[in-house]
Amino acid sequence: MKNSDRPSTRVKNKEPDISDPDWVIWAAWADRITFEEIYEKTGKKEGEVIKIMRKTLKPRSFKLWRERVHKKSIKNRKKFEFQRKKIKSRKLDFTTQ
Repeated sequence: MKNSDRPSTRVKNKEPDISDPDWVIWAAWADRITFEEIYEKTGKKEGEVIKIMRKTLKPRSFKLWRERVHKKSIKNRKKFEFQRKKIKSRKLDFTTQ
């Protein structure tokens, strides 16, 4: 039997409190949080986040994370905006034909 009428979303890794040092690690793994947002909330630049990740993660986990961040354009706001412009222009090309 459900406890409430609203469905509950189960999240594997819940967001830690922003004052917790683990928040930077959580945000670095999150695909939708850019390095710019991490800097705005914590004051840590991309290089500092990379150092934290290198120090805290196992070597293989760090390597996988770096590959993931490098391939995803969404982690850097400029790359993400550029990618979105390319997608929008492609959609416009298809609609004009």
